[in-house]
Amino acid sequence: MSKVNIETKRHSYSHVLAAAVLEMFPEAKLAIGPAIENGFYYDFDLPRTLIPEDLPLLAEKMQKIIKHGFAFEKTEVPIADALAEAGKQKQIYKAELIEDLAAKGEKTVSFYRLDGFVDLCAGPHVENTKELDEKAYKLMSIAGAYWRGSEKNKMLQRIYGVAFDSKKELDEYLEMQEEAKKRDHRKLGTELDLFSFHDEGPGFPFWHPKGMVLREQLINYWKTEHKAAGYEEINTPIILREELWHQSGHWDNYKNNMYFTKIDGQGYAVKPMNCPGGIQVYKNTLHSYRELPLRYAELGLVHRHELSGVLHGLFRARAFTQDDAHIYCREDQIKAELEGVIRLIEKMYARLGFIDYHVELSTRPDKSIGTDEMWKHAEETMEVVAKDLKLNFQLNPGDGAFYGPKFDFHIKDSIGRTWQCATVQLDFSMPERFDLEYVDEDGSRKRPVMIHRTVLGSLERFIGVLLENYAGALPTWLSPIQVALLPVADRHVKHCETLAIELEKTGVRTSLDDSKESVGKKIRNAEMQKAPFMLVVGDKEIESGKLSVRSYADGDLGNMTTAELVKKVQK
Repeated sequence: MSKVNIETKRHSYSHVLAAAVLEMFPEAKLAIGPAIENGFYYDFDLPRTLIPEDLPLLAEKMQKIIKHGFAFEKTEVPIADALAEAGKQKQIYKAELIEDLAAKGEKTVSFYRLDGFVDLCAGPHVENTKELDEKAYKLMSIAGAYWRGSEKNKMLQRIYGVAFDSKKELDEYLEMQEEAKKRDHRKLGTELDLFSFHDEGPGFPFWHPKGMVLREQLINYWKTEHKAAGYEEINTPIILREELWHQSGHWDNYKNNMYFTKIDGQGYAVKPMNCPGGIQVYKNTLHSYRELPLRYAELGLVHRHELSGVLHGLFRARAFTQDDAHIYCREDQIKAELEGVIRLIEKMYARLGFIDYHVELSTRPDKSIGTDEMWKHAEETMEVVAKDLKLNFQLNPGDGAFYGPKFDFHIKDSIGRTWQCATVQLDFSMPERFDLEYVDEDGSRKRPVMIHRTVLGSLERFIGVLLENYAGALPTWLSPIQVALLPVADRHVKHCETLAIELEKTGVRTSLDDSKESVGKKIRNAEMQKAPFMLVVGDKEIESGKLSVRSYADGDLGNMTTAELVKKVQK
């Protein structure tokens, strides 16, 4: 086990990268270079645009620095001196960061020296570059990044790298990345003709007919499970008056992620979340304690403003369908309701092929609504439930929703990556803000407690996860095409048309390839479409009344009757 924390190593690699960049471009302006998951990056303002061929040259310079064995030397400098030096060196981004520290009341700032290279940094770093394994890191890519993430600022050039404790770990990571490229949902979405993205609506998915079939199957399953679990479905408007978002707390805590419009001269907001709309449904009727818990589920279309630089297919879109539900319950029902939600998540994930997951319990963030007492009670309740259910969970301090603590479920896919999908939030604040009530057994008015939860999270994002987990070869029940009919010659097409009608009547989704291609090419095309079953139909099959069946997963399955095939598909 390494004596130095891997994050410290990654941060040190980023400084070595900056030193190498300054050697190649002495006039470079330095921005920031933090450690991130699996590696590091550094942002630069450079005299020319970087090209991929620059990366091996920079890696070579990094190797020399690492091999030489330079020490990282820390010095503390008065703010005024640091600002003067940054100005002298024309390091405008460092000067801005120093000014921010001065505004916070800092009197000194820390710098790290690496031979002739000096950088503003709080650290920590390794003591000497010889502690970095020259074979355990790799420069990966170049990207654009706005200074401080704002489109109003200059676009900088970001160099990404990955780094690990050993070459073995690096090789394993790179192998997984190659596998991930093959599984990229954006590539699969195009190949399988499921969805597309267009410049006319950046960040907004366009769903094609086959993609809609996949969505429909997933939604039908979602509806079946939620009805069985006692949920009632609702639907609320996409655009609601501005005042509602002030009341909910979204205006103060989420405004930068929202879209706005005006109707009849009044301000409205496009909903980024479904909860305020669902609250209006609850408030429409005065409820009795006997009615609780009320479980309202909604497949609600939401819009969130995302910077263009972070958009990433279905994983980071500006419009998506949230599989929300809001439970209104009494205090004495909280534990049972939380447990019920978790059991539903576990059941649905298992059906969808995800049985390996861990849970994070995220606590109060810096920006929040509600009292200290509300948060303490909510966090303690969540922790008790997690322990009682023996959840594999870890604390994630300060990352809760602004209205309550939450459980986040991180599922592991078939190549070992984790994805955060389901979330469960316990909320005492919004019922107070919206003056929610129910009539208790003694006739008094009481506040219900709200549980916000999603199982799939974003429907779009979850479909992306499904596609990458299965490399596009979806389970038969989710596959847009379940059976591909492949006539050997033109004279067999009519028989296949009749067969397609027969299969569709049983609920089996079919496609017919009536092209002039050879049967070998038709099989390859069907395999590219990842159809679970393929039927090759020629003279022999028509005469015998039996189908020659191929499986995407298992190859040739031999001959079957139509009834046998239907039974297999349905199973």
